Amino acid sequence: MSDLKALQDKQEITEICYRYGLAVDSRDWAALAALFTPDSDAYYLDMPPCHGYQAIEDTCRGALTPLSASQHLISNVIVRLDGDRAECSCYLQAQHVKSGTAGGDNFIIAGRYDDRLVRTPDGWRIRERRLQAIWTDGNPAVVGV
Repeated sequence: MSDLKALQDKQEITEICYRYGLAVDSRDWAALAALFTPDSDAYYLDMPPCHGYQAIEDTCRGALTPLSASQHLISNVIVRLDGDRAECSCYLQAQHVKSGTAGGDNFIIAGRYDDRLVRTPDGWRIRERRLQAIWTDGNPAVVGV
């Protein structure tokens, strides 16, 4: 693989990480679907595993739709390429707001996404996503915990 192709692949994968945050925060489910393979899996904290894209969307909808707002900040993206497969890790700080929640309106989850991606005819897509929490702050009742 040429150095230029590797840089292009890393940039495309990095943008997938950023687009994920924009898609979930704007509740743009079509944009979210464009980031995953149809047979993708996701493991979000203590929630049941999501098998298949629709389960991922359903989980995100269920968690985020009741909120007044959310903001997923993504940083420190590291991509490891292996032909038509890749692994990617990035930090996130996800702020969740639900106005009028007893005990406070805000809850923050800081952690890391660890992804496995595959190159498809339409570009890179997430095949597996794992969320690991590093720390939290605020009122867990905001997200129903």
